[in-house]
Amino acid sequence: MSDRVVVDVTASIATVRLDGPERHNVLDRAGWHAVARAMNTLSGRDDVRAVAVRGTGGRAFSAGSDIGAFADQRSRPEDVRAYSEAIAGAMRAIRGCMHPTIAIIEGLCVGGGLEIAACCDLRVCGESSRFGAPINRLGLTMSHDELQPLLELLGAGPVLEILLSGELIDAERAFMMGLVNRVWPDAELIDQGFGLVARVASGAPLVNRWHKKFVRQLLEGRTLTEKERAEALEAFQTDDYREGRTAFMEKRDPGFTGS
Repeated sequence: MSDRVVVDVTASIATVRLDGPERHNVLDRAGWHAVARAMNTLSGRDDVRAVAVRGTGGRAFSAGSDIGAFADQRSRPEDVRAYSEAIAGAMRAIRGCMHPTIAIIEGLCVGGGLEIAACCDLRVCGESSRFGAPINRLGLTMSHDELQPLLELLGAGPVLEILLSGELIDAERAFMMGLVNRVWPDAELIDQGFGLVARVASGAPLVNRWHKKFVRQLLEGRTLTEKERAEALEAFQTDDYREGRTAFMEKRDPGFTGS
């Protein structure tokens, strides 16, 4: 695991922390691989029910890739391809995580940081957060793999506005675009953000996983098979459904087991 990515699991909530506050939590190639490993490992854990992704230090979620490492890691064509594959692998791992993922965004969220946030299921931020991808100032592009989550989330117009203007947008504009789901005062963000994570984790885990899968299937824009449609009825045969129904009638909180 790269020292730029720290993972903690407390009860049913995992936190993946991008850890390099002195440089706005940037990631080199090893860091991108570490994000992928962390998310893939957590995805295989049945004791985890939600994953929070955040940065260290309060000033930034992440400023993305470590430009200072580009001379060594992103110059030769073979290095450029390897670096691109590392980013794509991290993004696939975040999007493919079995559990709900929530980005808790403090401060700056740009470039690769914006891409990581877009791959999460939900995004929340503080009022002073800023978002963007001023990479046309650097003369480099986002790959198709990097663009896809942003395009699915925002649509072509907002994505091109971000890329072509190179401007940073504030939290209010990000909320209006649909880039973030909720905006809280900076002093409340961590408590409110992890409160949301806890509410997500308290839901029936199988149902949360199914809903992630179903939304992804529908976004593919293809005709679903009968087997795929039938899967939406399987929840009614689970212990969690019986527990949820009973708890509702008894006016108590359910105790879901993921079975």
